[in-house]
Amino acid sequence: MSRWQPGQKKPATESMLRVDQAGEYGATRIYAGQLAVLGRGSPAAHQIARMAAQEERHLKRFNHLLAERRVRPTALQPIWNVAGFALGAATALISEKAAMACTDAVETEIDRHYAEQLAELGDSDPELAADIADFQAEELEHRETAREHGAQQAIAYPVLTAAIRAGCRVAIALSKRI
Repeated sequence: MSRWQPGQKKPATESMLRVDQAGEYGATRIYAGQLAVLGRGSPAAHQIARMAAQEERHLKRFNHLLAERRVRPTALQPIWNVAGFALGAATALISEKAAMACTDAVETEIDRHYAEQLAELGDSDPELAADIADFQAEELEHRETAREHGAQQAIAYPVLTAAIRAGCRVAIALSKRI
C-alpha cells in the first residue's frame, strides 16, 4: 500500500490508537489478576511477570501516542479494568495452565488484530506501524511462552480459548468506537 493520498480512504488511526491502548491496558489487568492469585513464587509467575512488564511498556507507548495525537481513550476503560483483572484471576484460579491458555487465546487474537492494522496502515503512518510491528512480535513471543508452559494442556482448552478469543473480538469492536 502506498502513502495515503487525498481521495483515498484514510486509515482510521485514531480508532487504532484507542483500541490498541485499551488492549494493552486490558492485558496489564489480566496479568495483574493472574499474579494476585498465583503470587510471585509459582512456576508460571516469573513468565507472567516478564510478559506483564512488556505489556506495561506497550501501554506506556500507546498512552504517549494518545496524548501526543490528542486521541481520547475508550470510555470503556473502567470496564476493561475489572473485566481484565477478573479474567486473569479466574483463569489463574483454575490452574497455571489455564492462565497460560488465557495468554495463548488473547495473543492469538491480538496477532490477528495487529496484522489487520498493519495491512490497513501500509506506509501511511510509519511511526505507528513500527510500534505495532514491534509489539506484535512480542505478543507472538507471549503466545509461544504460554504454549511452552502448558497452555494447550489446560482443562477444556478448546472451549476456554474460544470463549476468551470471542471476548477479545467483542472488546476490540467496542473499544474502537466507544
